[in-house]
Amino acid sequence: MKSKKWGLLVAILLLMVTAACGSGGNKQTPGNSSPSPAVNEGSKDDANKDESKEYKDELNIALTAQPPTLDTAMTVSAVALDTAGNIFEQLYTLNANYEPVPALAESVERSEDGLSYTFKLRQGVKFHNGKELTSEDVVASMNRWLVTSSRAKVLLQNAKFEAVDTYTVKLTVEKATSDVLILISAQAQFPAIMPKEIIESAPAEGIKEYIGTGPYKFVEWKQDQYIHLERYDEYQSVDRDPSGFDGRKEAPTKNLYFHFVTDHATRIAGVKTGKYDVADSIPIENYDELAAVNNVELQSFPGGALTAFFNTTEGVLSDVKLRQAVLAALNNEEIMLASFAKPELYSLSPSYLSTNQTQWTNEAGAEYYNQSNPEKAKQLLAEAGYNGEEITLLTTKDYNEMYTGTLVIQEQLRQIGMNVKVINFDFPTFLETKNDRSKWDIFLASTGYQITPPQLLAVNPDWAGLNNETVANALVAIRSAATPEAAKQEWEKLQGFMYEFASSTVLGHYNGVVAINKNLEGFELYEAPVVWNAKIAK
Repeated sequence: MKSKKWGLLVAILLLMVTAACGSGGNKQTPGNSSPSPAVNEGSKDDANKDESKEYKDELNIALTAQPPTLDTAMTVSAVALDTAGNIFEQLYTLNANYEPVPALAESVERSEDGLSYTFKLRQGVKFHNGKELTSEDVVASMNRWLVTSSRAKVLLQNAKFEAVDTYTVKLTVEKATSDVLILISAQAQFPAIMPKEIIESAPAEGIKEYIGTGPYKFVEWKQDQYIHLERYDEYQSVDRDPSGFDGRKEAPTKNLYFHFVTDHATRIAGVKTGKYDVADSIPIENYDELAAVNNVELQSFPGGALTAFFNTTEGVLSDVKLRQAVLAALNNEEIMLASFAKPELYSLSPSYLSTNQTQWTNEAGAEYYNQSNPEKAKQLLAEAGYNGEEITLLTTKDYNEMYTGTLVIQEQLRQIGMNVKVINFDFPTFLETKNDRSKWDIFLASTGYQITPPQLLAVNPDWAGLNNETVANALVAIRSAATPEAAKQEWEKLQGFMYEFASSTVLGHYNGVVAINKNLEGFELYEAPVVWNAKIAK
């Protein structure tokens, strides 16, 4: 539940102008997307060495939570998506400039009316089971994503993929919008391409057989311990410089182990001793301790927004006046300081998107943000007829900032006379419980930055049950706006409505911290820790 380095995305502006003006037939082709020759294990091991170094055959990555699944279309969990990104690939992906670029596709041609996209596929790409990738696999994978991903269901309603020939697929959309390639390229609930037969045999609860085309293949999931991936020696990489999720993936290290280390002290100790080469979600209270360790390097990045979501459809908080009372009571400075410890690692702003992303950031709803006004809150409670009904806060200790922030909110609401309890679960159970809206009234989540407002969890009805006609109509207006300026105005109106309606609130913006071994080479921190080009000397 995190993300990195969002800035102004020129590609979005270009796409929006293109979509609005109806210009089509534009073919996007990479400089060189020809697959490089497969490298056998021996030659890769040789590549791991220079005249003075020998490299380990495994990397150990410590995750703060166990993934609920590796079925990417069915989860927004960062630990799941970060891990699965080594196994699965997409038609299009994002480069370091957050531009959609071909991955398993070679190119795309958009029709003049903006209602169809024709993708040419790379040839000779093989799945981990040895089967060659063809259009039937892409069609099965993408059509499942369209009806499984909560984002795709809302934003690409009634869209459909079909095969044109063995290496060509066509996407037909209901309406011309500015963000089709962005949705297909983004990491959130990304559309993983799998063999057709895996899709057809998948149970309703999700894929259990993880076969992709990525640089690493799935070996083992040892429950509550680790996921083991192994280099896929028949992997066909694009031949471009690494850039974000794009470019060459060399897999110099044979084995990747993703360990589930939910206890923060254990994760910190493992980084210090060298047991773990990479550790995510470093608690801020351990920042100075790890910064003093000679063999550890800390990397900080714009992580996202700590956000509180309210149950607008069931229970006590289905009353908007009670939700507004909660907003009036919140002291965001207290919440963020308790959750992130160092003022330099967080900031306050009502913007749902990164404050560096000038295309979308705004101050709409500021009058409802960080009010810290208990007297106003008490007045609203009285007007709503609140009579001590229990308010349930859902949380997980697997994410320290979510748990700590929840406890602060519990105390702030108690101070205005609300009857509040906290229920805590491990992360997979937290996500499962979140989907049962009879069991919670408020939950916090570390929400990673998105490229466009329609991708936000805060506007997704499947995330916290927000099913509001004003929100739905505003999303259509944003995506079909004639200019970037018009789209921004529509988003500003929607953000203001969301604060007034009190469906959610940004609590603050945070920097995430990842710890790595200083001897680690080839590691990149982009939207996720990128380890497929990483190696570490013995």
